[in-house]
Amino acid sequence: MPDHRPEHVVTAILPCHDLDRSQAFYERLGFVLESDYGDYRSLSDGKGWDLHLRAEDMSKLQAPYNPFGLYLYVEDVDAVADRVREAIIEPGAPHLKPWGTYEFAVSDPDGVLVRVGRIAR
Repeated sequence: MPDHRPEHVVTAILPCHDLDRSQAFYERLGFVLESDYGDYRSLSDGKGWDLHLRAEDMSKLQAPYNPFGLYLYVEDVDAVADRVREAIIEPGAPHLKPWGTYEFAVSDPDGVLVRVGRIAR
């Protein structure tokens, strides 16, 4: 399978308390499992979103104390929002934000803030 990634890439590695629960959450956003090494999993959407999940004791980092966050850029923000509509934090989102993005936010099972959006046109 050809490598879809550009020359320079950053991939987030997130600690998670329950890998199955976290994987299911990110699959709803559009990720697919690529590799499973037991306590470490690699997910991708095949278009540029790459995420690694690592099993960790997250008891001290549960929401609202988890400092981790992700921003997922995608063209069709509304399609992704429809897959997680009940979990969106701000009522009525996605919204056009003052800083020039059209976005919404959800919280993953471990309290990671995940924003999904695009640059507004």
